Amino acid sequence: MRKYMMAIVAAAALGLTQSAMAYEADPISMQIALRVASDLGLSTVSYTELNGDQWEIQGKDTSGRFMTLYIDARSGEVRNLYR
Repeated sequence: MRKYMMAIVAAAALGLTQSAMAYEADPISMQIALRVASDLGLSTVSYTELNGDQWEIQGKDTSGRFMTLYIDARSGEVRNLYR
């Protein structure tokens, strides 16, 4: 009986970890990240890359100033904006 209890507990623990991983959100698409950047004034994009958990977007605003944005890949929130 004890052997079976250990197996049941191990199976339950494994099932919990797999379900927790299944709920991890996918990163937002590049189009959504570019829309966020555009809403902040970016008009010309020169560089876009997904680095781990954030989008890095570089380009120029409407007045020609260089901009770099870092956008959270899960939530779409702007982490940093450099002009």
